[in-house]
Amino acid sequence: MVAPSYSARRLWVWGSGRRVGSLLSLVSKPFCAAAATSRPLDAQQLAERLRTQKQEQKNRKGPMPLNPVQRRVQELVRFTQQLQRVHPNVLAKALRRGIVHQDQDLVVINKPYGLPVHGGPGVQLCISDVLPVLAKMLRGHKAEPLHLCHRLDKETTGVMVLAWEKAVAHQVQELFRTRQVTKKYWAVTVRVPVPAAGVVDIPIVEKEVPGQQQHHKMTLSPNYRMDNGNMVRVRSGRKAHLAVTQYQVLSSAAASALVELQPVTGIKHQLRVHLSFGLDCPILGDHKYSDWSRLAPQKLPAGTLKKLGLPQAKARHIPLHLHARQLVLPALGSRKEALSLVCRLPRYFVRSLNRLGLEMPSQDRNQDDGAGHRGAQ
Repeated sequence: MVAPSYSARRLWVWGSGRRVGSLLSLVSKPFCAAAATSRPLDAQQLAERLRTQKQEQKNRKGPMPLNPVQRRVQELVRFTQQLQRVHPNVLAKALRRGIVHQDQDLVVINKPYGLPVHGGPGVQLCISDVLPVLAKMLRGHKAEPLHLCHRLDKETTGVMVLAWEKAVAHQVQELFRTRQVTKKYWAVTVRVPVPAAGVVDIPIVEKEVPGQQQHHKMTLSPNYRMDNGNMVRVRSGRKAHLAVTQYQVLSSAAASALVELQPVTGIKHQLRVHLSFGLDCPILGDHKYSDWSRLAPQKLPAGTLKKLGLPQAKARHIPLHLHARQLVLPALGSRKEALSLVCRLPRYFVRSLNRLGLEMPSQDRNQDDGAGHRGAQ
């Protein structure tokens, strides 16, 4: 989002690049809601109340930044907040527009940024809440709810697989669990990984971070440590999880890179931890894992900030640049061939690539010119 392709009048967020201005118009509460429950008002009193409420809303928003990049940043922040307050029908329609594949067993969507998959503390609306509505939109009012086959983090965009039947969902979940699904993610990193391609094979464990803001993070739990210049094997922690990530730099600039990631295992926040703590190249917009000891906005090099057109004080609004680019599912059910599913990048991701001087491989640029992609490998 750092430089999302939003303008003051157009707000883009879905992977398909569609405008969602109509969605925004349905978010705010009617100004006359209070009047409906109180005594009747004449036209002049109602107009005065509306003007007062509009002015109060303007005052709460504060002045609009003059810098166009900062303005787009602020718009995306507001949009992700509004996304939690829309009616389930509105969100389901937006997800339907982001469908990249549909057959008798599966529905595959391009998950938008800022939308949680499951409910939890502070979550007002999530993908699982609207699956019954989405199913009825696709198959009629008698349709049973769709089922989640896996999950993505709230800030992660890209390929998300849903199933019509619970049995099929369990089959897909088993394919994920037994590592039969090929997963490819794209990430923009701060700094360039060295070497340009390799494998990070370091176990991961969840630990409490001491300090004024006590919190938990996933971190590395290596099998070896240095002791007086000698490498000593460390006893593996009982809570540590095997974690393996294959990576390759697709494009690099002075202080950033576009990296393709293939997680062999599926540990919580694995890609973020391996990039930040294993390769010292945190993902752009990863404000949680850019520093182990504190929770603070990501600190970026001056050159990167200049290219993005943002001051460090606004870096806290940069979204996580992690996109589930591709999934390859083995043959399943009536389908006798593997299914390759590719989701185009969100607009803010593409805009950041352009500003940082990073290029997609030519074949991927051609793919992103289309609306969505499906096929067998």
